[in-house]
Amino acid sequence: MMGLGFGGLGLLSMLVVPVLLIGLAVWFIASLFPRTASTTGRPLFREGTASTESALDILQKRYARGELTQSEYETMRRDLLNDTV
Repeated sequence: MMGLGFGGLGLLSMLVVPVLLIGLAVWFIASLFPRTASTTGRPLFREGTASTESALDILQKRYARGELTQSEYETMRRDLLNDTV
């Protein structure tokens, strides 16, 4: 006489395992393609990242970190200010 196998766990696993696999596949595919904001078309940034930082802000931070000399900073700053006007 054949029962449900493993006290009914066979039937349960036949239903749960495919649902879990499909859910895992959906999660994996969604993580490959991050969502975008519908109004701007830009990717949504994770908390803690600077998404609205201007080029001048970035330039000032690079100068403060010592990545640029004063003459490089002044040249780039002048170029940025001339482009925005």
